[in-house]
Parts: sequence; structure tokens; C-alpha cells
Amino acid sequence: MNLTVMKQADAIEIVSWKYPGPYSFYNFEDTQELMEEFLDGTYFSVRDSRNQLIGFFCFGKNAQVPAGFAAGLYVGENVCDIGLGLKPELTGRGLGAAFMKRGMEFAVKHYAPSQLRLSVAAFNKRAIRLYEKMGFQEVGSFPSKETVFLVMNVKL
Repeated sequence: MNLTVMKQADAIEIVSWKYPGPYSFYNFEDTQELMEEFLDGTYFSVRDSRNQLIGFFCFGKNAQVPAGFAAGLYVGENVCDIGLGLKPELTGRGLGAAFMKRGMEFAVKHYAPSQLRLSVAAFNKRAIRLYEKMGFQEVGSFPSKETVFLVMNVKL
């Protein structure tokens, strides 16, 4: 899997992705603000060995949920926040561990943090199991709109 700074064509494709059922929570709204965020240098497209777009990662403040600030859960030194998305038709097929491992390796190489942190909707049990498998542990939670988020960290 190869990570490269997101380009406009990938951002347009990602915005069109539609997740089924409760995961539709992760669908994006096609706005100018979102496109600007996708292209600000903190988002990275992920391509497989056939050069097919399979997902994305983002690092830093864009990986944080704004309501997490009020809860005081985005503190600490040398912590890299990580956000991610796998193409909808690839979810639930056993690709998550390799995908997550690649993003974690990229973060370590490019940002040299002592910890990685992510936020995940509490209902997303499938993702939480993966993150726990990758060594992440829950350190807190907070509500945002109608969803509760868990904050999870892994020390490196």
C-alpha cells in the first residue's frame, strides 16, 4: 500500500463513497470546505499494488473531532492524531489490520510521535476491535451531536 498526498481527483472520488446502514454516519458532504481540508496536505490517499484507490489517512488536527477539545481529550505531548477511511466495498473483508498497520508505520516515519491517538464512533464495534488488536486502548469518551466518540491511544 502506498500513501501519497491527496489530490483533487481522489478527494472527489472519496466524497462519492457511500457506506451502508449505520456506517452511513461516515459519508461525506460534498462542500468546498471539505475539499479544501482534503487538499491541505494532511490527507493521504492509499493505493493498492494495482494503483487502485482503497482509502485515506489524515494526520494532526483534521483527525480530531471538534467536541473532543471541550472534553479535554486532545492533550499530551508528541501525540499524532490519526484519521482513516477504507473504501466502503472493502470494509469487513479482513483488510483492516494491514491497512491500519500501513497508516501507523507512515505516521511513525513522518511524524515521529511517542503515541498515536484516534477517535471512533462508539457504535463502530468492528473498528474498535481492530484498533484494540493494533494496541490502542480507550482513554476517554465524549458526545458530539447524536454520537458518542471514544478516544483511543497507543504508545509506541
